Amino acid sequence: MSKASNIVRTEVTRLSPYNSGLTIDEVMLRYAPSRIAKLGSNENPLGPSPLLATMMQAGSEMFRLYPDPAGRKLRQAIGERYAVAEDQVILGNGSEDLLSVISRAVLRPGDAVVTLYPSFPLHEDYATLMGATVRRVAVNGDLTINVGALVEAARERPRMLLFSNPMNPVGSWLSGGDLSRVLDAVGDETLIVIDEAYAEYAEGDGYASSLPYLGKLDRPWIVLRTFSKAFGLAGLRIGFGIVGDPELRALLDRVRTPFNANGMAQAAALAALADEEHLARVVALARAQRARVENFLTSKGLEVAPSRGNFLFFNCRQNASAFAESLLREGVIVKPWKQEGFDTYVRVSIGSAFENDHFMAVLSDLL
Repeated sequence: MSKASNIVRTEVTRLSPYNSGLTIDEVMLRYAPSRIAKLGSNENPLGPSPLLATMMQAGSEMFRLYPDPAGRKLRQAIGERYAVAEDQVILGNGSEDLLSVISRAVLRPGDAVVTLYPSFPLHEDYATLMGATVRRVAVNGDLTINVGALVEAARERPRMLLFSNPMNPVGSWLSGGDLSRVLDAVGDETLIVIDEAYAEYAEGDGYASSLPYLGKLDRPWIVLRTFSKAFGLAGLRIGFGIVGDPELRALLDRVRTPFNANGMAQAAALAALADEEHLARVVALARAQRARVENFLTSKGLEVAPSRGNFLFFNCRQNASAFAESLLREGVIVKPWKQEGFDTYVRVSIGSAFENDHFMAVLSDLL
């Protein structure tokens, strides 16, 4: 054991390094490909709203001054958009920051956390860090959500029920009926946390945002959203939570750092919320290109999970890390999945038509 291992908490040593994906600069240094398709981090190929250009004119003051720690203007705008009270909204340095805040505020050693599997790793990591135990509810053989198993796990009264809808990395989702079944099984002692990072891409027939359903419940709940995906602000790190009980939101506020949503991020999020037309273009592109890439993958005989996100999860039928490295040599960045039982699966983001063409051409050559 090193001196460092002796000093830190045992829970920290149990965590695996987070796979944040490779940057374009890293790939250029490693292989120097002629072009790069960055399809590993579910970023928005159209970028943020053009309205952000006007915001940059006031940038120097935003750099100099501390931001509003309460984020009042942004919280008001979010409240209006989602028909909730301003005092139900909490801001974060990305929604993953709020996952940390919630875990630190709620979880105790020995508590149980139920989540879907394969999972967004931070859904498990923050629970592990607090000494909680994670119960995984694995997807069905066809990669859809096992609703029955999720209901049974919820009935066991865990401290927290935490999952994404659509789920990351798979892309599967819950219908309104399935969501109701799950929520009906939850007891008062369980905090419900539903991560809706990809909800903008999912809206439509067969998918249900949890907000209308949770709003009818007299038990603790939180819905997490982000500006990193469909709104195109991944680099600014801004997300938010909608909390059923304003008192719970106020208590969570005590746990977050006072200035966890910087001034530039708050202003950019306000501009992004105001541009409905740009958001519609982003979603339309992702849906059209997702169908195109899915058809290509299935035509190659690959198993592809049903998806309502801006990504696809498919079985490459070999070690995913080695497969991803082969793509990387040709300038295509994807994310190989490394969780147990899914190490032959790859998550590929839906990019621009040009990026997707590059991915499909390279994959055809590899296969």
